[in-house]
Amino acid sequence: MLQAILSPTRRLVLAGLIALFAIPALGAEDPLPSWNEGTTKAAIVDFVARVTKEGGPDYVAPAERIATFDNDGTLWAEQPVYFQVIFAMDRVKAMAGDHPEWKDQQPFKAVLEDDRATLAALGEHGLLEIIAATHSGVTTTEFNKTVAQWFATAREKRFNRPYNEMIYQPMVELLAYLRANGFSTFIVSGGGIEFMRVFTEKAYGIPPQQVVGSSGVVKFELDASGKPVLIKEPKVEFVDDGPGKPVGINRFIGRQPIFAFGNSDGDLQMLQYTAGRDGASFMGLVHHTDAEREWAYDRKSPVGKLDKALDEAEKRGWTVMDMKRDWKVIFPPWP
Repeated sequence: MLQAILSPTRRLVLAGLIALFAIPALGAEDPLPSWNEGTTKAAIVDFVARVTKEGGPDYVAPAERIATFDNDGTLWAEQPVYFQVIFAMDRVKAMAGDHPEWKDQQPFKAVLEDDRATLAALGEHGLLEIIAATHSGVTTTEFNKTVAQWFATAREKRFNRPYNEMIYQPMVELLAYLRANGFSTFIVSGGGIEFMRVFTEKAYGIPPQQVVGSSGVVKFELDASGKPVLIKEPKVEFVDDGPGKPVGINRFIGRQPIFAFGNSDGDLQMLQYTAGRDGASFMGLVHHTDAEREWAYDRKSPVGKLDKALDEAEKRGWTVMDMKRDWKVIFPPWP
């Protein structure tokens, strides 16, 4: 009736207005705006749709929608060296005044002299000695404060950003998207559990109790005033890397993931464990291919080596996210 009494010109105007208001705001319905359109984004969205469709063949109850993510190289950058290692080396320099013997004692001498060749030659044993010296002998509360202070002042050299701003904006969006669809998101990382717990909630929306990581021995005692404290000791309790990741998931989460994302051979067993569940599962790898906006590395990198896991992903049809191709941006905006 309305169209019958409107002139042809007015009908065109009205149709245009209806069409305009029918179109959603740009990006309003896109749960992953920092991801480029393509097979990777489509695979994620398709999987979430399938496992959340009640009555569908792949439906998974919310309680079982467990998503696990590696941290280093998956949720934030890890080159040219893991950020926790940089923290530990900075702590050696800060603590050197109380340890004059370090000037002549390796591996501390190499850190104080910025002798990277010697540090590399000392390998994992030297690193563990540095970690033990800088991460123990204090209460967990004191350690947390030290880490928080470091994040507030330290800067990554190449991009001149705080380390806790070296996170991947597309992955932050993915975590939020999964939670909006009834998933519980966990970090399962080889990094130190107490180090990560200081920043993960603000950076990723993942609270401390949903962080699984490598840990040292912690001892309960009462301090001089009778206050209960936990003291960090220089002993390794659990290494949450490689085959340790499924073990950590079983111990601390208690459910097999249906969604897992990693970036290196250290994540292979977590992805295999996820792939082995009965029912739908999603296995993803971040492939670092963007040397201009981040770093490009894989099979021969001493940090974040992606070799066996890449081969298995290609063989088994897992999703390999190509950073250069799939991400519009890498890091969140920073002044």
